[in-house]
Amino acid sequence: MNKPARPVYLNLFQFHFPLPAIVSIMHRISGVALFFGMALFLNLLAMALESDAGFDEAASLIATPVVKSAVWVVLAALIYHLVAGVRHMLMDFHIGDSLRGGRIGSQLTMATSGVLIVLAGAWLW
Repeated sequence: MNKPARPVYLNLFQFHFPLPAIVSIMHRISGVALFFGMALFLNLLAMALESDAGFDEAASLIATPVVKSAVWVVLAALIYHLVAGVRHMLMDFHIGDSLRGGRIGSQLTMATSGVLIVLAGAWLW
């Protein structure tokens, strides 16, 4: 009895994923980034609510380039997750759930979130 030839090692970098699949995977990744990024925001909020000195310390931390960059990354994840979530919600209502609609929706998601992320970076810096 011959076993059918099957791949022993799948290299995911050899696959070409369509844009709707990439948008969906990035939606999941941005959700995970939001989950862990909220720790930064909650820590800054707790520090700012402790006392006046804590507020001044949180404000001085936010002014540093490292923390400002981290805040921008979390804001970028939030913006992307929001825009992609609206796309998924529209698809739940059967708006853009065809093959062509999925491609157009994923292009709109990437373009809209890209513009909003750049605007958030300009506002933050």
